[in-house]
Formats: sequence, structure tokens, C-alpha cells
Amino acid sequence: MAKIESIIKAEIQRLAKREVRSKFLPLRREVWGMKLKLSNLLKGAKILNQWAKEISRRAESKEFKLEATLEEVKTSRLTPERIRNLRKKKGISQRELAILTGVTIGAVASWEKGKFKPKGDKKAALVALRKLPRREVKKMLSEKAGEPKESKLERKPTGKGRSRKRATRTEKPATKPGKPAAK
Repeated sequence: MAKIESIIKAEIQRLAKREVRSKFLPLRREVWGMKLKLSNLLKGAKILNQWAKEISRRAESKEFKLEATLEEVKTSRLTPERIRNLRKKKGISQRELAILTGVTIGAVASWEKGKFKPKGDKKAALVALRKLPRREVKKMLSEKAGEPKESKLERKPTGKGRSRKRATRTEKPATKPGKPAAK
């Protein structure tokens, strides 16, 4: 009887293994396919993340420039009154206009008084500024103000036009104890 029991037990085990294999192999193939798809998705996501970082880096490093076409610059007539009205219409000060165009406050004042006329890229910047809405101008100003670079306009004077004092040494060098000072 022990022999029949062991034969039945062995047959049950063999059939159970065959049944498990028949159910397990398709699942194994499906899991392998899912792992492959997941791997491809992760690679694609990694590439997309790299692209996104690159685009954000480019956007951060891109300096806002006010540019206009050569034809627009040639046909525009910028009088002192028009420059002043443009500045007031956009709601900015002379200092802010100087920051946007990349010149000094004195240059903007000279433009508005009629002493000098803006030329080249400064004139193009003023022409381009005409096209921008107020919000964009304020946004550009806030972004330029957030730059870590110290601009020429924001430097504080070191004194009343004097340079720093030079360090002069009138003292004799210190000597070691017990040795006389050399003359």
C-alpha cells in the first residue's frame, strides 16, 4: 500500500508541476514584456527630463534683449518728446529705461533733453519697447533686477571722489627678542 501511495503522490506532484508551469510561463512572458516596456518608458522619461532641464537652462541664461528690425529702426523718428512719452506711457522711470536699454541714466536724460539721439542697438531697443505692453516691460525689469550681476547703475560711490588711502608702512619691522633692530 505504501507503494501505491508514493506512486499517487508522485503523479499528483507531476501533474501539479505541469499545471503550474502551464499557468506560470505565460505570466512570466507577460511580466518580462512589462519590464521591457517599463525600462523603455524610464529611458524616455530620462531623456525628456534632460531636455526639460536644457530648455530651462537656456531660458534662464537667455538675456532679454529688446530688438527691432532694421527697417523699423530706420523709419522710426525718436524725438525727445516721443522718448519721454514712451517712458511715461510704459510707466517707468529714467533709471528703469536705462536698465532696459543698457545705458546710463544720464544718457536717457540727454535723450529726453534733446542733447543726444539714441543710435544703433539703443534706438532698436526703444523701437522694440514701443511694441511691448506694460506688463511685459515690468516683467523684464523684475527679471533684470533679479540678476546677480552688479550693474554700473547700481554701484555706490566709495567716497567723495577720492580713491582709497594707500597703506604705508612707517613702522620698523618687528624683531625677535634679544636681537637688536637693524638700521
